[in-house]
Amino acid sequence: MADLNLATHCREAIPDLPPVSRSNRSMLALDLGTATGWALHGIDGLITSGTVSFRPGRFDGGGMRYLRFTNWLTEIDRLSGPVAAIWFEEVRRHAATDAAHVYGGLMATLTAWAELRGIPYEGVPVGTIKRHATGKGNAPKEAMIAAARARGFSPADDNEADAIAILLWALETKGGLQ
Repeated sequence: MADLNLATHCREAIPDLPPVSRSNRSMLALDLGTATGWALHGIDGLITSGTVSFRPGRFDGGGMRYLRFTNWLTEIDRLSGPVAAIWFEEVRRHAATDAAHVYGGLMATLTAWAELRGIPYEGVPVGTIKRHATGKGNAPKEAMIAAARARGFSPADDNEADAIAILLWALETKGGLQ
């Protein structure tokens, strides 16, 4: 089972959030991959974030990473939810075939999980996230980490930094409507 440490990183509530963000529901942002970055805007107004690994174990079958991901999503929804909306990094090109397969499986799992629960979800293009966070659509990983740190977060890696950037983009643009 994935380690569900919701207190990984926390930041004070943001007072000027859009009205959709002030509801009694959580909002989740994900950077999908074997090491999935996540950021959650909780009903208390706090943002928590972290990275969770879905690397299969030595004796796991091919579908175990996706079952673990499903269980992890369910726990996030149960402990911090209900989740109102999910944004995830929409990757159009992968350098490696295995990474593409893992991403596709996680995205299929996420979208099916959200559909079953009536939770809206949206993929956000990589360039949009990077441009919003750094001003440059092709910013390197180090720049994304620096951008998150400049906003008061302490991401452990680029996956967490990307998830934070996705969540801040969703909050600040009302999910791309501004």
